Amino acid sequence: MLSIVSVQSTAFAGSAMGSSKVAPQMKAPAQAEFAYGLPGGDNILGEFDPAGFMAGKSKLEVYRLREAELAHGRVSMLAAVGFLVQEKFHPLFSGDGGPAIDQFAKLPVIMWPLITIFIGGCESLRISKGWSNPNEPEHVFQKLLDNYVPGDIGFDPLGLKPTDPAEFRIMQTKELQNGRLGMLAAAGFLAQEAVSDTTWGTYWGLPDL
Repeated sequence: MLSIVSVQSTAFAGSAMGSSKVAPQMKAPAQAEFAYGLPGGDNILGEFDPAGFMAGKSKLEVYRLREAELAHGRVSMLAAVGFLVQEKFHPLFSGDGGPAIDQFAKLPVIMWPLITIFIGGCESLRISKGWSNPNEPEHVFQKLLDNYVPGDIGFDPLGLKPTDPAEFRIMQTKELQNGRLGMLAAAGFLAQEAVSDTTWGTYWGLPDL
């Protein structure tokens, strides 16, 4: 009787040991891509985030940061061109000279609400394209749509958006890099005019057109 129990227990132990040898090994979770795979890390600086803005951030938070960066970059590119053009070539208004940072207050009063309405319309369009409906049950504050790509609001009147995903990523990177440069340029124009109280052209001795 004891021999039977001994054989059975040994057989059970052997089968358990055998099964433990073939048990699958658990793999460590793969490290997430930089910025969750968003463009911007393919440059001379590589994965550049010295201030740690993305440290510990969720995908939703990183996507929101990229959306804000693209929006400000696009505005800054327009602003940089505006500094270069409007201060020396101003066909729409009198152009009484002076730094661009002082020009808004000199516009006709009727322009103020019109500009506000225009900006509000642009922002409403952007929100409707990328943000979830606040009335949805799973909505959280500033939640982006799951299928929304930051910056891709569907506005492409000239048809410049490539259909090839690789080419589209290259164009996204170019826009991002130029937007970052535009933010630095616009900030430089503002700082120079605030310090010198003159336009960039006047500062460098260029005449008005």
